[in-house]
Order: sequence, then C-alpha cells, then structure tokens
Amino acid sequence: MNSFISIDKEYVANTYGRFPVELVSGKGSIVTDINGKEYIDMGSGIGVTAFGFADEKWCEAVTAQLGTLQHTSNLYYTEPCALLAKTLCEKTGMKKVFFSNSGAEANECAIKVARKYSAEKKGDGHYTIVTLKNSFHGRTLTTLSATGQDVFHKHFNPLTPGFAYVTANDSEELFKTVEEVNPAGIMLEIVQGEGGVIALDKEFILTAQRLATENDIPLIIDEVQTGNGRTGSLYAYMQYGITPDVVSTAKGLGGGLPIGATLMSEKVQYVLGAGDHGSTYGGNPVCCAGALSVISRLDQPFLDEVKRKSNYVFSSLEGAEGVEGVSGLGLMIGIKVKGNAKEIVNKCIEKGVLCLTAKDKVRLLPALNISDELLEKAVEVIKSVCKETV
Repeated sequence: MNSFISIDKEYVANTYGRFPVELVSGKGSIVTDINGKEYIDMGSGIGVTAFGFADEKWCEAVTAQLGTLQHTSNLYYTEPCALLAKTLCEKTGMKKVFFSNSGAEANECAIKVARKYSAEKKGDGHYTIVTLKNSFHGRTLTTLSATGQDVFHKHFNPLTPGFAYVTANDSEELFKTVEEVNPAGIMLEIVQGEGGVIALDKEFILTAQRLATENDIPLIIDEVQTGNGRTGSLYAYMQYGITPDVVSTAKGLGGGLPIGATLMSEKVQYVLGAGDHGSTYGGNPVCCAGALSVISRLDQPFLDEVKRKSNYVFSSLEGAEGVEGVSGLGLMIGIKVKGNAKEIVNKCIEKGVLCLTAKDKVRLLPALNISDELLEKAVEVIKSVCKETV
C-alpha cells in the first residue's frame, strides 16, 4: 500500500501537527496502520468513537439509514432526528434540542439562546457571557472568544465582544463578576479538557448554579467532551446535583459521525423561534441514526463499568514512577508526568499505544467499552514509558 503522507502534506491545509502514523483500519480499540502495525487506541478520535472502531450495532444503524435517506434538510421531518431529540430529552429532563454538526456549533447555539433570553428579559445591553480562564469552547470566532486562553486568541483579533473570564474554582471572583456585568449567561465545562483535564470543584459549580438561579441568568454547561457517558454518567453535570438551563454536546454522541446538540430546559425552550437559528446538515438522519445507537446503550450498568475502568486507571497510575498526579473524571483522564508529555506520547506510539496531550499532560480518552485486557496492557505501556523518561 502506498503512503499518502506526501499527498496530505501537499493538498491539506497545514493546520494540524500530525503524528507520523498512517491509519487504515480498526476494530474495537485496535487500529492498524499502513504497515500492518497494530495500536491500542487510548484517544478515540479525541473522545468521539465512544464504542471504538467499526462497532457492529453502530454500523448496522448507520448503514440501514444510508439505504433510505442520507439527507433531507430541515424543511422536512425525519424519524431519526425526532427520536434522537425525544431520547435526549427523556434521559435529561430537557425540553427541546437543536441539532448541528460540531461542539463549536452547539456552543454557538447555546450562546445565542442565552443572549436572546436575556435581551428579552432584561434588555439589549445584557449580552456578556461569563466563562472561565483556561476553558475551551471551540474555534469559530465567537466560541474562540468564549475560550479563556490567550494562546488561542493570537492572530484572530478583533474577537467577538461580550465575554468575561473568571478564574476556575474562585467563587468570590465569580460572584463579583456576575454583580459587575449582570451577564446574559454563565458557561462552564465540568472538566476543562483542552485546559489540562481539570475537574471543577463541586462547591464552585453549586455557586454558579445558585448565582444563575438568583439572578435569572441561563447556566450553560459545555458537555462537548464530557458528555455521552465519558465521565461515568450520561452527562457530567449529573454528578454535581445541578440543573443547567442549556447543555451543549457533540463528540461521542455521534460515535464517529459529525453531530452537535444543544439541549434546552423548560426555562429557555421557546427562546429560539422560526428563523432565529438554523443548520443545513443539523439533524442529518444518518448522523442521528448513529447517535441513537450510541445513546440507547448508555444505561446505568454500562456507566457503572465506565466508572470501574476509571478507578482502575487512576489507581494504577497514581504514585507510579514518573507520574506526578492524575486528574479528570471517568474515562477522561490527564496524567501529570515528570518527563515531557509529547515525548512520552511519541514513545507510546512506538510501543503500540496511541495517547493524546492536553497542556503538559498525557491525556487518555479510550473507547468507553474498551476491554479490561487492552486497558491494562495500555496502562502498563504508559507506566513503563513514564518511568523511562524521568
């Protein structure tokens, strides 16, 4: 088989720092490169392939839909779109869903919902969205503006105005900022993924909920990476005893196909009317069929297994030689290493394990159904590399 790296380098925009690995096929949590070398996948396409590669139930659902309708636009009704919205609402208590194609688009919709709600309730001057420093909400100009990291803002000014950034877990700063700007929304990730896989303190999250409720401010929870079983509950906010007004999600929802969803509570369910928002591909029947296959299997016994596997990884890595600490929630895990994270990832690739990075950490986002055997094997490789690179 001929290499396609040179073709990619010539014709694909130079926006990615790719690893020198050419992947051609996969099954479950094993993926094979162009030379026939197999790898244990501990990244799942950055938290997307929730049930691994070529999952049979997912493939059957997607293939069956491909044989009927692959696209209709939102001028018409389709069963997969309606059933997925119903399923998401029944599992969360939310009332309405807007479908898009990505996490960034789901967050764009969430911001629009909050701003329109506040404009109608308090007037046009209330448009600021409070987000957190070290957050990540997407790469469109507006979600980039919502992202509280200067490194992502460089070269793209002027950014969309109307965002204020608060230090994560600083309840006093959050209180003062809300008092000063009277915002249109508060937007949080339960676990800051791109920011280093850092879970927020429960007290801080409860403070955000209280401030949002007392001041009639929509609380937006960004579950793009944390959602759809990744943290051991259907959505991460469910482990913190809060009820968001808006939830955005994507990644693992589609199991490998592009889909984003913005879930709206009773409070904001009718904020968006005809013409206020739209998406040509949003609610695509093939993507929705794949998402239905994923979401329908995330029952409590399965989520309990995610937590069990998480406990194994945490207990195995904490205190291991070359490891300073382990952070995250569920199977969204960050490893603070004594060596260089990128070097460790490259050495893991050499030994047949694909990992990710987040800031100065090695990041793990394995398929939710990864077998114990493969998980244990991958963890042992990671531990050995961390030890070697001290």
